[in-house]
Amino acid sequence: MAKINLLTADVYNRIAAGEVVDRPYSVVKELVENAIDAGAKEIVIEVEQGGKKLIRVTDDGSGISKDDLKSAYLPHATSKLKTAEDLERVMTLGFRGEAVASIASVSRMKIVSKTADADAFALSCTGGVLGEIVPEGGANGTCVTVEDLFFNTPARLKFLKSDSAEEGDIANMVSRFILSRPEICFTYYTNGKVKYRSFGDGLTAALAVVYGADAPKNCYEIRAEKHGVSLRGFIGDQNYSKPNRSYQSLFVNGRYVVNQTVSAAITNAYAAYLMKRQYPFYVLFLDVPSEIVDVNVHPNKADVRFADNQVIYGCVYSIVSSVLDGNSRALEYIVPDRLSSEAEEKPQAGNAETSPAASFAETSPVGREASLPDGPAVKGAASSEKAFGEPAGMAGQRSPRAAEPSRAPSYSPAQGAFSSRSAGKRSEEMGRPAVSDREMTVEEAKKQLEFEIPVTGGRSPAPRPSAYPVGEDAPNVMEVRRSAPAEKEDAFEENKRYLEELARKAKQERVDVASAVFKGELFHTYLIYEAGDDAYLIDQHAAHERLIYDRLKRKCEAREVASQPMLVPYVFTVNALENSFLERNLENIRSLGFEIEEFGGMSYKVSAVPLDLQGIRLEEFFGEILSQAESLRAIRLDELLKDKLATAACKAAVKGGESLTADEVRSLMEQMQGNMGLRCPHGRPVAVRLTRTEIEKMFKRIV
Repeated sequence: MAKINLLTADVYNRIAAGEVVDRPYSVVKELVENAIDAGAKEIVIEVEQGGKKLIRVTDDGSGISKDDLKSAYLPHATSKLKTAEDLERVMTLGFRGEAVASIASVSRMKIVSKTADADAFALSCTGGVLGEIVPEGGANGTCVTVEDLFFNTPARLKFLKSDSAEEGDIANMVSRFILSRPEICFTYYTNGKVKYRSFGDGLTAALAVVYGADAPKNCYEIRAEKHGVSLRGFIGDQNYSKPNRSYQSLFVNGRYVVNQTVSAAITNAYAAYLMKRQYPFYVLFLDVPSEIVDVNVHPNKADVRFADNQVIYGCVYSIVSSVLDGNSRALEYIVPDRLSSEAEEKPQAGNAETSPAASFAETSPVGREASLPDGPAVKGAASSEKAFGEPAGMAGQRSPRAAEPSRAPSYSPAQGAFSSRSAGKRSEEMGRPAVSDREMTVEEAKKQLEFEIPVTGGRSPAPRPSAYPVGEDAPNVMEVRRSAPAEKEDAFEENKRYLEELARKAKQERVDVASAVFKGELFHTYLIYEAGDDAYLIDQHAAHERLIYDRLKRKCEAREVASQPMLVPYVFTVNALENSFLERNLENIRSLGFEIEEFGGMSYKVSAVPLDLQGIRLEEFFGEILSQAESLRAIRLDELLKDKLATAACKAAVKGGESLTADEVRSLMEQMQGNMGLRCPHGRPVAVRLTRTEIEKMFKRIV
């Protein structure tokens, strides 16, 4: 065994940086969290070249005294913890004391700080080597500058994304800070341009800054207390969904996390209202007692662990589904004025005699037996349009879903499972098999409702069954390996025969245009041609539609599309992730014939559309593009425009029932070039062949 070495500070700090500071957005996250913990009311973030060249975070918080400047660079040095017991009651965003030391070890870092009762001082650190403390001019608070990130670890630098992609991830993180701390003023600069600016005037205003002014209008504002769990924030109404999951924000005790338990509960609640490839919109704050949540799960603090996932799942599901389904409990959960700001308001306090932790304990399997109660059905009760999304007085005409009890699975600590009775009703309404009337575990409930949980990384393929039985008859491994080349040769020959068969069929489906004789038409829709011993019925609409589609597709691929200016430009707002995606693909979109440009902040303006696609619905088209923002695929012209070009070709083609002149019939056949195997863009055949033998069999001339 090799000698055990004690690593030096510069080595273990770089190792720690691999977990804490993996990308520029991680640096921004750690520095902004420190500013928030310092009590800042105004925070300015500046980034250049995706954070690779410069990251600067300036705040007006309490500052760092001169005596503590050197300690700030030391590993495991923090002002937020003193004893091990403090880990059980962590309420600050930062607490590990690793971030500053890790960042300083892989960059050129400088801290300038001033407390209220002292002068400003600065301390620089280059690659983990500290300089000297020097006087510096500055206002109250702290300014941290990080330059040349990963300059001394070129391997890490090589694997960073492009500048625009890194800027998008940073902007995405900043948007979460704006939402999580709506009382703080944030300003975010990218290469000198303002991307975000909030004024600390409440959650509704913060929501408008990040997602646009229309977002609050399409959401329910909720505030609920259930079993010691407080849930507040905004959820999209039944018709407000997004093409990807980047519009989902969850804050547990003020910390942004991605938690599968809560995500599953919300996705289940929306299951009956979402179309395919659509996802819920929500900005939610989940406040639970610090004793029942563990934030010390991973160095990046991106997730938390709950003491009882089932209770959290049940509470969130019950609240969200009650609001969406419009049952009586919704009146307790929805804030009366959906557009009201909650900057000065606090969540409703629980029972004064029972602490949140005690209330939670009562619903936990280790406490007394309890369940998550369902509310009574609404029968004829009047409801406001704001609360239920329907006019007042229409409650009696509400769908059967709204007149049923809440669908929240009821949790039974004695059996450790959720009741599936309500889930069965929902499954029947959605056309899915109803589950049996028994107690069902959370995992079974999730599978029944067929929701999707975001996971990191790919899924391992299912193991393939063995091609041979296990036993004495199984062939020798070496014999199988020896036979492999023969299998490859067989596969090659099979592919060759397949291609030859395709070529033969294609040749058979073509006719010589000069030898084909036009014999007339049927129903002003089908053209009849005779070619040798075969007769062909050609659908004039399908044939013309395919020819137009091919022409439009060739023009798009050759970048020869003419554009039609719009009388009123179409303006839409995106989030940080989608903005980064669009910036990388703007040229591809413009090559389709769209005139699109940035319109300030996170907005874009479309001034012209392709001439052949004047009737295109821009909201759906760009929603389809943005649905790919979370994937690694680039925008492909043929995939994006297939449906749009097919629709345009269908509208422009000659219709069934229209009579064609002799010249038009001849022109159509010449453009088809005798290809009778064509299909329209929607998959219908263009021509049908009848052989002479088949016709004579119909008339019993031959048997």
